[in-house]
Amino acid sequence: MHRVLVQLETLRLISRDRSRERYSVGPRLSKLAFVTLRSLNQSAPIRLILRELVDETGETCNVGVLDDLDYVFLQRVESQWPLRLHQEVGARIPAHTVSGGKLLLAYLDPVLSRSLVKARKLKAATPHTLTSGADLEAEFERIRAAGYALNNQERFEGVVGVAVPVFDPDGNVLASVGMHGPQSRVTIKTCERHVPRLQQAAERIARVWFK
Repeated sequence: MHRVLVQLETLRLISRDRSRERYSVGPRLSKLAFVTLRSLNQSAPIRLILRELVDETGETCNVGVLDDLDYVFLQRVESQWPLRLHQEVGARIPAHTVSGGKLLLAYLDPVLSRSLVKARKLKAATPHTLTSGADLEAEFERIRAAGYALNNQERFEGVVGVAVPVFDPDGNVLASVGMHGPQSRVTIKTCERHVPRLQQAAERIARVWFK
């Protein structure tokens, strides 16, 4: 077993935390998983599901995954409004600043989630960004209890959002489905009212990925 672990570490498929003699997913395995998900995404009608969700909500929607402490967009469909945020597929955003990233951190193994949060100095994107471990732990508890995450101007001032989990057949959270828009059109209450629509889209995406 030790030889296998050493080989996996040499190949950068796993990483060793020498202070606690624990192993976690390494950078190469993380990249391989991301490429695999994007491959699945390209061959599946994810964009059609998101297009329908955008038509229902009127706002930009996305599917994203967690890579280390970054939230990565696998797919996005922009709203038709001239006032909107534009992000490219594959763009990376600090996970603690957006609803999808916070949601995925909340559903990680608690030990792994805490170690990730402690591994990097978290920068505030706005005065509303949560950057302390204690504040994020409390936020993660709220997310798990509610089943969705909110973004209250934590990435950009004047922009709010919401995200829900995409579950695999074993009940693990694979990705998130999110929506965001400017406060001139969207409020936190509006985001919460759209949660059932996002959950339905997440279920459809899961069926596409795992059929």
